[in-house]
Amino acid sequence: MLCLRQVCLFMLRHYQARTLSSDLLLSQINSCTHEDEVFSLVGRNKARLSEKHVGIALNLLWQLQKKRPLLLRTSDYVRNHSQFLTLCILAEKTVEHMEDEAIVDILYSILRLNVEDHNSLAEVLVTEAWKRLERLSWPALSKFALCLYKQQRRFSPVIGKVAQIVDMKLDSIQDIRILSVLMISISDVISQSFRDRLLQKAGQLLEEKEVHFNYAKRILQFLQNVKLRYHPLLERCNKIFLKNTSRLDVHSISLIFGLYEQLGFDSAEFRLVAKQLLSEAIDDYYDPETFAKLFFTLAPIAGSTVRERLLVTAVCMAEEFSCHQVLIILKTMQKMKCRDSHLLKKMTSILHKHLDSYHVLQLVKLTQYLVVLRCHNLELFAKLKMLLFGFLKSSVVPADTAAIIRVLAMLPPFQVEEIIINKAAAVLPQCRLHHLNCIATALVKWNHCDQLHWQNSSELCVKLLQKLNDCGFQRLQKANNLNLLLEELTYVNGEWFEEVMNEETMAICQRLIDQITWANVLQLSSFLMKTNHRCPSLLDRIASVTVENIDKIHPFEIYSILFLFSALNYDPPANEEFFESCIRHLTSNLSCFETHHLVLLGHVLSVAGYFPPVLIMKIFNVFFLSKLDAQLKVLPDTLKQRVRLHLMKLNRAVCLECPEFHIPWFHEHYCQHVFHNSRSRINPLRQHVHRMLTEILGGSHYARISVLTPYYYEIDFECVLDENKKPFSCMAQNIPLDDMKRIHLRHDIKDEGRKALPPGAQRIALEFLDSKAFSKHSHHLKGEPAVKKRHLEMLGYRVVQIPHFEWNSMVLSTKGEQLEYLRRHLYGIQ
Repeated sequence: MLCLRQVCLFMLRHYQARTLSSDLLLSQINSCTHEDEVFSLVGRNKARLSEKHVGIALNLLWQLQKKRPLLLRTSDYVRNHSQFLTLCILAEKTVEHMEDEAIVDILYSILRLNVEDHNSLAEVLVTEAWKRLERLSWPALSKFALCLYKQQRRFSPVIGKVAQIVDMKLDSIQDIRILSVLMISISDVISQSFRDRLLQKAGQLLEEKEVHFNYAKRILQFLQNVKLRYHPLLERCNKIFLKNTSRLDVHSISLIFGLYEQLGFDSAEFRLVAKQLLSEAIDDYYDPETFAKLFFTLAPIAGSTVRERLLVTAVCMAEEFSCHQVLIILKTMQKMKCRDSHLLKKMTSILHKHLDSYHVLQLVKLTQYLVVLRCHNLELFAKLKMLLFGFLKSSVVPADTAAIIRVLAMLPPFQVEEIIINKAAAVLPQCRLHHLNCIATALVKWNHCDQLHWQNSSELCVKLLQKLNDCGFQRLQKANNLNLLLEELTYVNGEWFEEVMNEETMAICQRLIDQITWANVLQLSSFLMKTNHRCPSLLDRIASVTVENIDKIHPFEIYSILFLFSALNYDPPANEEFFESCIRHLTSNLSCFETHHLVLLGHVLSVAGYFPPVLIMKIFNVFFLSKLDAQLKVLPDTLKQRVRLHLMKLNRAVCLECPEFHIPWFHEHYCQHVFHNSRSRINPLRQHVHRMLTEILGGSHYARISVLTPYYYEIDFECVLDENKKPFSCMAQNIPLDDMKRIHLRHDIKDEGRKALPPGAQRIALEFLDSKAFSKHSHHLKGEPAVKKRHLEMLGYRVVQIPHFEWNSMVLSTKGEQLEYLRRHLYGIQ
């Protein structure tokens, strides 16, 4: 008994001494302020290091690096130090004795120190954490999932197991930081139903009062990963960014802009804030990486003075740009349609040293940017062609092959080698519709431009196009899932698809009509709008699904659906119920829309003949219009012009159709500016028809050509017939005849400036309608020309519209038949 007591006392004293010693060593490690101090302690105490010491030392090495600016970090030095290797070996040996959180922390730290993904310690840590997966806390599980994501293990069994745990215990997650990390990490292995549950949970947690903007960024990254533009979350994230503007820097802003761009989302309010923040701090960004992000973010929205400074700085800094930064600069120049010759020349001069650094898709993008920017450096294009050709030879991915062929067709004309055609033929059966379209476009261009010079080249090209068509039809006919088909159709456009595949695609969509739900009506509407196709069965189904599920569909998506019906001038069976249901939903959610979106919405509804008072009075308000003016300054030029044009059209429609609103016409100067700058010319058809009208009416002074009406509608011809159907001279109205070379701008453009017609006289507007005025393969008039007819009639015209399919038909193949046709329509003879 005495001997046993002595042994126990000895062990106790030994344990206490070891604990005191260990605590002292632990304290010494924690008090280190430099990596060399950590390594010195490790070197002197190798034999005394426990698994706890090792873990804390490795974590501290990352924490010390993390405190430094990115450019001052010394991860290479740390990673290559002999004592770092010692720590890694000790960690491998003691991993089984480590606590759960310690394993995950060490894995995270060594990955942040940029060890190789398949470093032996990293492998051991992943294996051990996998064993303990079920008992990891939510913070540890999210951190471990992030490590797997950074290791490119996005489809691994272990990430699948993480997703399964999240799926089972989702309701217990109450921290948006943890959820956002998990969402990104498991985004590649989740089902659509699981995705929707994650979105709902994220929406709930984002409603908390204080949410860090980094968590909102992660939600955007998740949406980008799953390729989903989900408006409710996008809007919530945008509000969080706007609340945290003082904490945003150029890195965060450029990331947000990039994600918005990929998701097809825009916020003029956020653009304004970003413009102010970055313009004030423009002198703080002097290193190439930060400046490239500044240029990407600020240049497209900056005023002329700031933009010029950015362009000059980019030229001065060009030699320091990395290959990736050169791409960013050129991409931004393309986006802002900047053809600054000095900067473009500088960028192309330094590209030669970077070309070998680009992977295939970067090279494809680079080529596209240079072509769009109208670069004329033939030597550079020759080098690009050689590199692209090399990638094409080794390419085994259909998407890459199609992308290379597409940009090769953009290059200055060259003799196309047979191997390109053979490579295209080899991948056709594996290609998606978008890739087939790219290859077809290239083939047609090369054949048309006579760039195929080998024996039987034209015959081979025709056979290949036939095979391509067959592959397209087969792909469509095999489609049995509307969602997958619509996802593929999103990226398809161009002549080949419109001319060859469009009809078959419509037939397949009609076959799958029962699969149309509230979740995919937006995609289907966008496709029908893009193809300009008026398919009654599909449109009716879209309308009924929309009405039945109106509360499930986001207001901005309702706008896009209404745009389709308004533009195609289509009335579904329950037309009033459809529009009124949509309008009620929209007007109760106007806060979801930015100012320029409200203008576009107002215009869409006006084309359909609806003028909700709450919307109209909100738009035609001094405060609203002032806010719109400010936001227009940061919108892309194309969108800016579209908004201004639609505001004018809405203003015109309200003045003509809703005088009870007492909205003034305030677009006189805008319209004069547009028409003065348009330089419209009288085309040969108008001249030909004017001569015919002269013959019918008995003189050139009876018909006016290219006339601007009150409220600035342009009509092809105007003439006046009195009560006895006799022509009335334009001279009698004191209106000068138009110059036959261009449109004459009348100064008496308003109603009060026009001399009143004699009693019983009738003013006639004669309009020729080309194919753009009609739906695809249809004689049905679209919304805009229908509105023009409605408004001209309100202005006192009898409107005669001559469709292209009648004028160009065989029935009117002779001049005499054309004269008779015009005479009947002018005089209203049936």
